[in-house]
Amino acid sequence: MTEDRIPLAALEHGTPFADRHVGPMPAELARMLDVVGVGSLEELGEQAVPAGIRERDGRLDLPEPATEAESLEELTRLAERNTPHVEMIGLGYYPTVTPPVIRRNVLENPAWYTAYTPYQPEISQGRLEALLNFQTVVADLTGVPVSNASMLDESTAAAEGMTLVRRAGRSKSPRFVVDTDAFPQTLSVIETRAEPLGIEIVRADLSRGVEGLPEGEFFGALLAYPGASGAVRDHEEVIAEIHRRGGMAVVSADLLALTLLRAPGEMGADVVVGTTQRFGVPMGFGGPHAGYMAVRKGVERQLPGRLVGVSVDADGNQAYRLALQTREQHIRREKATSNICTAQVLLAVVASMYAVYHGPSGLRSIATRTHRMAAVLAEQLRRGGVEVRHDRFFDTVLTRVPGRADEIVAAARRNGVNLRRVDADHVGVSCDETTTRQRLALVWEAFGLAEGDRTPVDRLDTEVPDALPSGLLRDSEYLTHPVFHRHRSETALLRYLRRLSDSDVALDRSMIPLGSCTMKLNAAAEMEPITWPSIAELHPFAPAEDAAGLLSVMEDLRNWLSEITGYDAVSLQPNAGSQGEFAGLLAIRAYHRQRGQQQREVCLIPASAHGTNAASAVMAGLRVVVVRCDDEGNIEMDHLRELVDKHRDDLAAIMVTYPSTHGVYEDTVQEVCGLVHDAGGQVYVDGANLNALIGLARMGKFGADVSHLNLHKTFCIPHGGGGPGVGPIGVREHLAPFLPNHPLQPQAGPETGVGPISAAPWGSASILPISWAYIRMMGEDGLRRATLTAVAAANYVARRLHDYFPVLYTGKGGFVAHECILDLREVTKNAGLSVDDVAKRLADYGLHAPTMSFPVAGTLMVEPTESENLEELDRFCDAMIAIRAEIDKVAAGSWPVEDNPLVNAPHTASALAGDWEHAYGRWEAVYPMGVPESKIWPPVRRIDQARGDRNLVCSCPPLSAYEGQ
Repeated sequence: MTEDRIPLAALEHGTPFADRHVGPMPAELARMLDVVGVGSLEELGEQAVPAGIRERDGRLDLPEPATEAESLEELTRLAERNTPHVEMIGLGYYPTVTPPVIRRNVLENPAWYTAYTPYQPEISQGRLEALLNFQTVVADLTGVPVSNASMLDESTAAAEGMTLVRRAGRSKSPRFVVDTDAFPQTLSVIETRAEPLGIEIVRADLSRGVEGLPEGEFFGALLAYPGASGAVRDHEEVIAEIHRRGGMAVVSADLLALTLLRAPGEMGADVVVGTTQRFGVPMGFGGPHAGYMAVRKGVERQLPGRLVGVSVDADGNQAYRLALQTREQHIRREKATSNICTAQVLLAVVASMYAVYHGPSGLRSIATRTHRMAAVLAEQLRRGGVEVRHDRFFDTVLTRVPGRADEIVAAARRNGVNLRRVDADHVGVSCDETTTRQRLALVWEAFGLAEGDRTPVDRLDTEVPDALPSGLLRDSEYLTHPVFHRHRSETALLRYLRRLSDSDVALDRSMIPLGSCTMKLNAAAEMEPITWPSIAELHPFAPAEDAAGLLSVMEDLRNWLSEITGYDAVSLQPNAGSQGEFAGLLAIRAYHRQRGQQQREVCLIPASAHGTNAASAVMAGLRVVVVRCDDEGNIEMDHLRELVDKHRDDLAAIMVTYPSTHGVYEDTVQEVCGLVHDAGGQVYVDGANLNALIGLARMGKFGADVSHLNLHKTFCIPHGGGGPGVGPIGVREHLAPFLPNHPLQPQAGPETGVGPISAAPWGSASILPISWAYIRMMGEDGLRRATLTAVAAANYVARRLHDYFPVLYTGKGGFVAHECILDLREVTKNAGLSVDDVAKRLADYGLHAPTMSFPVAGTLMVEPTESENLEELDRFCDAMIAIRAEIDKVAAGSWPVEDNPLVNAPHTASALAGDWEHAYGRWEAVYPMGVPESKIWPPVRRIDQARGDRNLVCSCPPLSAYEGQ
């Protein structure tokens, strides 16, 4: 062998995945470390991370890293172990057809799935318009005027509806009535949510109408329309009686059914909730799917989650933005309307485009076909001697088969069909847009109806009337806006989607250096499996053996996450970080109660914490007490000792973020844990900043009892424009009995669990292979390298920019963790500018702004992640340095305070081409650092946020609405 020949063993597998995921090349990394002042990544870890928590001799027990091809081959073999059936179980999950133009150009398109929450609206107009379409679909079909931009799922939307009407109503009663015909998972989630808040759930048979309502007062009620049984009932009289008795009405409604049925808003509903899953979003063994909530006028400011509205930009042009942003949880904390921070934006976009593509006539046609299949199914069963329980239904037929339910369900499975076993005497069958005559025949056969004894389908179709109540047929219009009529061809929709994505800045166009958000590479090899039919077409309530391969992926993921964090058990059910916080705090509360210490209800939270912490604590029935932070941003230890001593008998927990929200490895974390444990409390470590710990320290080993882990941050599930997210929790052994469980899947959690906190047993199961693939391809060394490179990138940015914008907080040795806070307060104050001006000006440089004014007002929190190479890091740093020079010109009087590139940013192409009467030149406005390889043009100028909040417009407005404004 010649000396320069590379051994075959070194060539067999190609470039390791970690070399693709981690941005800086070795030479670039060396330059970065030189600026930081260390000789290696390991030296950086030794100096930045407190010695007391560092993992020195422990190795992570993870598989050797696989290549992208090997990982996909392994996932393919696992997916082949899944056996999707024809799913006719229903209960809010239905087979659907994702139009290929939407699947390829939204769900599989990084321009959509790598975008962040549209807090910078000027460079987020595309996804904001898509979300406004979503809100319009929901508002039009439900018949109530204000919809939010999506919820986590139908069951949590119903639970949020319950708490909304409690806040908004006048009744002092603690009772909430739930229709017994609600989906069972929804009822269970509501009960989980209600118990810590002291809400008493009253189950009522509202099929009896007004007579089914309980005696006495109640603050609200949930009605199902249609119900789990499939029955369609007119709720108008019940809603009127609820109102007469001082309560408010929440209706859970099927959006597809509402294309044919009278809208709940027309019956008087105050709140309408549900899911948009059957609008083109695959079942995916439970998610992710976009839930929805819409409310009547007068309670819109109580609406949880995000709300997209319409305003104007500096030139008076119509522009979209998030409305009422002060409701976001990091602002309102324990006074927040909800702890929700993640929505399901990517799935809401899919659902909205499904409506755009099909239009009102197409949706009505799909619903009509679905209903006709159910009507024909029911009539054949009747003619075969099977009792059908309801005469009026939309898509679900409930049969009474005394003692035969198991036999029929088993026969259907032998035919490749999953039906719903309600109990030993009842079987439910749900139809959908994919139902065919052949599938109906398989169902009839399972019920024992021989082919020769059946009426031909075409004859049945002519003989059988619709099964919809005549008094509930819809006569009101919906989806009248032109957007639902202009894009019916694939060419038109393709171009519409391209126009919208070109109006946005996502990770496919620019670094997104958002502190606390970890916007890192979402590799194509990780994303590929999510649309495989063997994963996408699984029903979450099908027998678990149908998902054997996916359950194996979940088992691997749970074991790997336990190993990485040092915890003993992991639940994958929470489908957002906020849900993980809630589940973890419920586990702590249940642990104290099981030990007879019900009085432990105080939750200590540092002043620097993310606002969802406080909101989650209140939801879990805990009382928030704030711990001060010192001038360095660390927990003020004397104040903590004082509070721990004061609350020694009623302390439930402390919630800390580590590294801190200020981007610092606090060296007191073990002492904090010890103080709380000595007082009988538990330690919750928020896992939002886990990207700074993997391979360096483990929360479960340095003193924490429970953490949520943001898979959409550290473990590469993409943010999708503001969701999906996944927030599993890891716990130590003593809390494992109190993890979430589920009434419809015993394998999903311990029998002693706190109940379900999400609609689906394993939450957003279909996107868990993304995180599985990331860990599988990175391996132990790759994960550690990613962590240290992320820390190196943050320290590099901090060192390069410190002389221009001081870094607010650092740890010992002057190091930050994975993010740094740039203090703009003094420099912008001297020039009469704001942090918003700097953020908007970055758009002219083709960059997304860092996190603004959190956790400190007037600052930018920067998190570059390990995925960005040195060229991109320098592009950001050079832009910030150039902006500092612009600020100095304003401060020196070279540019007027009221007319300079910052206060007028961002600059659009139309502004450049129009009349120019500014104190600076056109070139300075749009090419501040010379002509780049490609220019990102913001589609609108600065948006008037205050005007939009004063004048909420939350659905697609006609163009005439803005004439003369």
